[in-house]
Amino acid sequence: MEPAPGHDRRGEAPPRLDSLAGLRRKAPLLVLVAFCLLAGLWAGLLRLGLDVPELDASLPADHGPLMILGFLGTLISLERAVALGQKWAFLAPLGAGLGMVVTLFGGEIPGNWLLVGAGAVLTAAAIVIFIRQPALHSAVMGGGAVSWLVGAALWLDGRTDLTTFAWLAGFLVLTVTGERLELARFTRLEPLARNLFLGASAIFGLGLLLMFADETLGARVVGVGLLALAAWLGRYDLARRTIRTSGLTRYMAACLLAGYAWLAIAGGTWIVSGAAYGWSYDAKLHTVFLGFVMSMVFGHAAVIFPAVFRVAVPYKTAFWGHLVLLHAGLAVRILGDATANRDAWQTGGVINEIAILLFIAVVGGTAFRATRARARRQGRSPNLAPGLSAHDQLPSMPPAGDFEA
Repeated sequence: MEPAPGHDRRGEAPPRLDSLAGLRRKAPLLVLVAFCLLAGLWAGLLRLGLDVPELDASLPADHGPLMILGFLGTLISLERAVALGQKWAFLAPLGAGLGMVVTLFGGEIPGNWLLVGAGAVLTAAAIVIFIRQPALHSAVMGGGAVSWLVGAALWLDGRTDLTTFAWLAGFLVLTVTGERLELARFTRLEPLARNLFLGASAIFGLGLLLMFADETLGARVVGVGLLALAAWLGRYDLARRTIRTSGLTRYMAACLLAGYAWLAIAGGTWIVSGAAYGWSYDAKLHTVFLGFVMSMVFGHAAVIFPAVFRVAVPYKTAFWGHLVLLHAGLAVRILGDATANRDAWQTGGVINEIAILLFIAVVGGTAFRATRARARRQGRSPNLAPGLSAHDQLPSMPPAGDFEA
């Protein structure tokens, strides 16, 4: 995630961390993120056909939007608003979270309009960033915001087909790959590498547009774009170097590289199956949303919390547990898709849900214990960040998408 446009972290005093005060201000948004995540996971259990209380008849159908826009959309747009530093930008995460809550509690039309409005605010924020800092990575992340807007508009129109979810996937794929391109500038990319990235993202975008005219052809072109982006990331991303380090940096690199592998598998699946539904439809969506996107979330967590909530998340070897579980579960699920084995599909799906819950428990618990321990050790005021005195400042704390993995 790019810092606020015009902000250069070098040569100026970094912002003071005021963790608990900042966390209190963002608490309503954090509650919305947690609500959408838990509701989305419950809806996922229903879609897996498990015998759990339905709670609401529309809940299974809302699984995708809950996870994509309610959970990830709120979190990503909150990160963007924090980095941009403009109060109006916080309307995006607020609209995304509230939109899903309103939708779940019976206000489908106003809730969907809130989701569209959130996408419009995020798009406006992306335009501001691009105007102040015109660059390829800014344009690509702006394309991700536009993809949210289009996908939410299709959902408002009552469409729940592959085209709708392809555009919603575009929001996440372009956002993540744009951030990785931004960070790759530290490797002094040659013009050829930038042109290859531009070509890959253009193919992906072309596929999304073609799906309106021919869903099968468009889906296959989307697959080519996904495969090209995965190949570019595998070749040029910093994770290829940092996987040889240790600790948090190596863990983050593993999350990234595993995600790129799943993105390549997703590309192949989209190419081969086209717009087919059934088992291949499940594979097309979850290789992207679970294999690629959730692996990115797992890798970002130790940076998202400090950057957005000003709460430290020290690295623990336990982080590897939920990462391994996520990918093992997805492998079982995709094997079930490939062989039409319902038991394997369900088992893999449940393992994935356990992995996500374990991730939340481990990261949240680590952050809480670190905050309490440092507060006791420093004997400081609770309004200051963990481990900092009233005169301390954080040296060069990057926004959540900007890390060296």
